[in-house]
Amino acid sequence: MSRQRKVPYNKPPTTYAVQVEQLQARGLFIEDSAQAEFYLSQLNYYRLAAYFLPYEQDHAAHTFRDGVTFNDVLNIYIFDRELRLLLLDAIERIEVSLRTQLAYHLSHNYGTAHPHLQPELFFNPVIYGISVSKLSNDVRNSKEEFIKHLTSKYEELMPPIWAVVELMTMGHLSKWFSNVKQRSDRQAISRTYGLDEKVMTSFCEHLSLVRNHAAHHARLWNRDFTKTMMLPRRGTDILLGSLHILEDRDRRLRKLYNTFTMIAYLMDKIAPDNHWKARLKTLIDNHNIDTSKMGFPDNWLEMPMWQ
Repeated sequence: MSRQRKVPYNKPPTTYAVQVEQLQARGLFIEDSAQAEFYLSQLNYYRLAAYFLPYEQDHAAHTFRDGVTFNDVLNIYIFDRELRLLLLDAIERIEVSLRTQLAYHLSHNYGTAHPHLQPELFFNPVIYGISVSKLSNDVRNSKEEFIKHLTSKYEELMPPIWAVVELMTMGHLSKWFSNVKQRSDRQAISRTYGLDEKVMTSFCEHLSLVRNHAAHHARLWNRDFTKTMMLPRRGTDILLGSLHILEDRDRRLRKLYNTFTMIAYLMDKIAPDNHWKARLKTLIDNHNIDTSKMGFPDNWLEMPMWQ
């Protein structure tokens, strides 16, 4: 099988005014050219192009369907930006809670402030070595006063687990949690949230991916995620009755609906008086979003989680 021959990229840079003219020539209705130029000067044409795609009638020619306006695209873009902030708010709460549970259970189960320095408590020695090395670097480079105090006063290689967890990102935390050797330890932590440890492990891995996309300002609306999460088979009627259960190959499983549902469930566990679900519904309503693009079932508002 022969490789495709590469060719030079010879498209010239264009001015914002020419970009507006190009969009108009492709059928996008732009009511205010000056306003469109301004947004293109701040948001980058190439970034907005990902939001053009669902409105195109011919992708090869990049022509738009009749009646599509620049404001339609801009509305989706603004929604997506606000959605990222809303997701990051919830993920922060989940991350902080999981840090707390990991530190509490491991330190109490093994009667030590430093279970993270005991490799026999972890399943995969390679992953453990990488995790300890990264954590050691984070401790060494930390500007946090509590870390500086603990490392200067005590002789252990690292501060106690309840201190070092505060340096773990969601991705780092997920690796530590999934590598805990004893299933009973993972299960004890997961049961805090009413979930099986396999489901919790899978969700944490998926959530770290979603978090990275959100933190790096990548598009979430209508995105397909390559790493999906395991759906629970046991749990509350509210959770099980609100998940979108589909065939494994159904593309909608790669969208965000089930992620939102699990986040809403965990938020109710972590902060019972939270308003996260209401904020999500308000955000969708304010921007008149077609939720099917994010894998939402048609009757999602009738499901118990969202009532």
